[in-house]
Amino acid sequence: MGILNDILGFFIKRRIERIEEFLQYPIETQHRMFHELIENARYTEWGLKYSYGSIETIKDFQERVPISTYEELFPYIERVLKGEQNVLWSSDIKWFSKSSGTTNSRSKFLPVSEESLEDCHYRGGKDMMTLYINNRPDAKLYEGKGLSIGGTLHKNPFNPNTQAGDISAVIMKNLPTWADFIRTPPIDIALMENWEEKMEQMIEICSQENVTSILGVPTWTVVLLENILERTGKKNMLEVWENFEVFVHGAVAFQPYRELFRTKFFPSEQVAYLETYNASEGFFAIQDELGRVGEMLLMLDYGVFYEFIPMEEWEKDHPKTLLLDEVELDKNYALVISTNAGLWRYKIGDTIKFTSKYPFRIKVSGRTKHFINAFGEEVVIENADIAITEACKSTGATMVDYTAGPVYMGENNKGGHEWVIEFSNKPDDEDVFTKILDDTLRKVNSDYDAKRFKNMALSEPKIHFVENGTFYQWMSKRGKLGGQNKVPRLSNSREYLDDILEMVKS
Repeated sequence: MGILNDILGFFIKRRIERIEEFLQYPIETQHRMFHELIENARYTEWGLKYSYGSIETIKDFQERVPISTYEELFPYIERVLKGEQNVLWSSDIKWFSKSSGTTNSRSKFLPVSEESLEDCHYRGGKDMMTLYINNRPDAKLYEGKGLSIGGTLHKNPFNPNTQAGDISAVIMKNLPTWADFIRTPPIDIALMENWEEKMEQMIEICSQENVTSILGVPTWTVVLLENILERTGKKNMLEVWENFEVFVHGAVAFQPYRELFRTKFFPSEQVAYLETYNASEGFFAIQDELGRVGEMLLMLDYGVFYEFIPMEEWEKDHPKTLLLDEVELDKNYALVISTNAGLWRYKIGDTIKFTSKYPFRIKVSGRTKHFINAFGEEVVIENADIAITEACKSTGATMVDYTAGPVYMGENNKGGHEWVIEFSNKPDDEDVFTKILDDTLRKVNSDYDAKRFKNMALSEPKIHFVENGTFYQWMSKRGKLGGQNKVPRLSNSREYLDDILEMVKS
């Protein structure tokens, strides 16, 4: 492995020159990406509809092409799902990444082109290792193996000749054969659909490997590591993997988990943590300096053209967008992308803030709407409303108001959700109400369902059934009475939960 470490390290480091080029010429790089995207799509159905052949400037593009949500773009995506080609992008689409959290259906399906795999997702994977090695030149990652917890793949329900699944699974399935020598577990286990069986196999195999890095979502990683410690009887993971170097994390906020990793799993200053922003729609940003916790370098040459909607424009039908050279620091922007998979002026739903310019670094600040995504479950207000309505209907309850947020994982507890619900008429049976709410959330949100499977990552929700008038009192205490002020239904932090629970207890 020592020779492989040297060879791979050499080739990966060559990428630094390309990164330095877009660092030096960020605006020019984005202009190049824009023109390449327009040229590649000019003869697609979408390109012909919006006359891409006559687009000469970004201003032309912005005036001509609408900003789209998934629901608005879905009629085109659905045709691609059913097998039509050259609709949104010029090359054939054979893969789709699957993600939940939309109003259109239980899951959303996003096209993955060959270009987006090679020039976006794979390049991002290479670059995260490049930037890590640039921070730690003495790294010996490839003397051991990288552990990654993959999702699942299945036949595209619209067209069995193509496949769909989590973006991690699509990426793994298309990796070159040689990659199997430097990763664990084997691909057939990494892509198993049965999470319980997959976890059991991973515990057995990975606890015997020389693992030097992990790439994964904190939620599932915690579950895996806790099980390995229980199986091996070791005090921490460095007793299992003595050469472990870095945990590459993304998808959900890492801050609530940081101390757990540093004190329980990897109690050593030598273990590094590297953040990435890799979504189903594309690979967008990587932490380029280990000391800049929570900040990531926006990757500008991945076949993605970026626009940014200022906060004051979010709710407008035709919001104004800014380009890279127009943004300001520490302001919330909704992210809009045009990609080499055929997503055009697509409002991804994430919000970001710039922490530096030249180079352009960002941090993910949230979503354009209230949500809970502390564990990758992507519970949105629509999900919560449906679940509460069904629970009330089944138990004879009448709900007045509610708020919910996460219960973060600790050494002695799993993650979960905590709710405060006010009723004018409380449910006949509070346990039945809780079960129906939980079951309904699992039905309408596949990501929540996966995390709740046999309590592996999320426990049953905890509900506080509070008296009528509670939220009025809380809003009054906050100086938020009045029709223009609404109770925040969902939050990805415990700010509102802790405040109202403290008031209720006092």
